[in-house]
Amino acid sequence: MEKVQGEMEIERWERSEEMSDAEKKVIQETWSRVYANCEDVGVSILIRFFVNFPSAKQYFSQFKHMEDPLEMERSLQLRKHARRVMGAINSVVENIFDPEKVSSVLALVGKAHAVKHKVEPVYFKILTGVLLEVLEEEYPNEFTPEVQRAWAKMKSLICTHVTAAYKEEPPGGGGCGGGGRSSGKVTEPLPRT
Repeated sequence: MEKVQGEMEIERWERSEEMSDAEKKVIQETWSRVYANCEDVGVSILIRFFVNFPSAKQYFSQFKHMEDPLEMERSLQLRKHARRVMGAINSVVENIFDPEKVSSVLALVGKAHAVKHKVEPVYFKILTGVLLEVLEEEYPNEFTPEVQRAWAKMKSLICTHVTAAYKEEPPGGGGCGGGGRSSGKVTEPLPRT
């Protein structure tokens, strides 16, 4: 059963918590090990995302009808998208000491998903959560509590910047947690027809 189904409280729009230079260094160090297996890790992240949140597949005509994780794993289109997701994260990590570059990279991702692909912003919060789950499971020795705290800030940074594009869009958009709506409810998005 999909976890996003039903109702859950939408969190208030929050600015990402500032990362220290030491935390940025930790992000870069752990990411270098992850990125060495970028395609496989990216595929694992997307498969878990689509298995646990199948409504997210509505935005992907190439694999929206796939149910079997093995079929997803073999999909060249899913692998291509996994490389793109991991590449975007890599650009952020490589430029983590340059806030303007980070903002620019994530603004492009946000605009594309808000304007062109019309992806509901809540999916960024979900996807970044899945990212952290997979990284913690696949790299348990590296993901100490200190590293997990740094990556939690990275998740917030990604969400905040990507979903900022939705705040510039007409009503109905929202941030990682709802773009400032304080008492709304998130329900399962309707499938596209």
